[in-house]
Amino acid sequence: MLIDPMETQVPVEAVQAIERPQVVTQSLLYLDGVSVSFDGFRAINNLSLVIEPGEMRAIIGPNGAGKTTMMDIITGKTKPDSGDVIFDGSIDLTQLDETAIANLGIGRKFQKPTVFEMHTVEDNIEMAVKADRTVFGTLFSRHSAEIWRRVDELLGVVRLGDHRKRLAGDLSHGQKQWLEIGMLLAQDPKLLLVDEPAAGMTDVETAATADLLRDIAKTHSVVVVEHDMGFIRDLGVKVTCLHEGSVLAEGTLDQVSSDERVIEVYLGR
Repeated sequence: MLIDPMETQVPVEAVQAIERPQVVTQSLLYLDGVSVSFDGFRAINNLSLVIEPGEMRAIIGPNGAGKTTMMDIITGKTKPDSGDVIFDGSIDLTQLDETAIANLGIGRKFQKPTVFEMHTVEDNIEMAVKADRTVFGTLFSRHSAEIWRRVDELLGVVRLGDHRKRLAGDLSHGQKQWLEIGMLLAQDPKLLLVDEPAAGMTDVETAATADLLRDIAKTHSVVVVEHDMGFIRDLGVKVTCLHEGSVLAEGTLDQVSSDERVIEVYLGR
């Protein structure tokens, strides 16, 4: 979810009001006993998940397993019926709305890329960079050296430096995905949620995206929801398989993919 730079950051008092009396966990993201039902259907069922600072985790599972609902809960789109959702040690995400959660440092990348297609690649990144957006700053420092240093840095990270003057609408599907990831990184998220980044990509783009996410994970925590098992193998990270709103199996890709329960409900024989 992209945040308008003009929006006010979460007040310190608001964060303090929703912090627990003591640090609950050293983990960046902590879900425990989370459940939510829609019209009698339990989409998330006593889900527990822990993401550490600097960790990248892959989430797999059949359709309807609760992957999207889990991300909706983390980002504040859906409120759980029960359970704890703690971010950055002590912040109760269930008490915040989507904008406040995004401002705390949780960025979400949906499957379909959302970029400003009539603007150039570098303009898309520039618009997303956190900078002085007061009237004075806009009039006198709109293209300050600091802003463009950050734009250059992000274009390099997402492999689009050679395409900075192209219209975003002229990019390939994979390049648009990278651009949106760059726009999210411009907001300095602590946690990045990425939904099926390899969907619709060429083999070359898929491999490049795995490299990109591995680089990002050196400085951010990343949760990747994906169905492409080859892509997940390229990521080389811990895998969690969801089924019927709960964790079915967790471990390396080889461990999870050889689990009889995972084979039965997801991978097939």
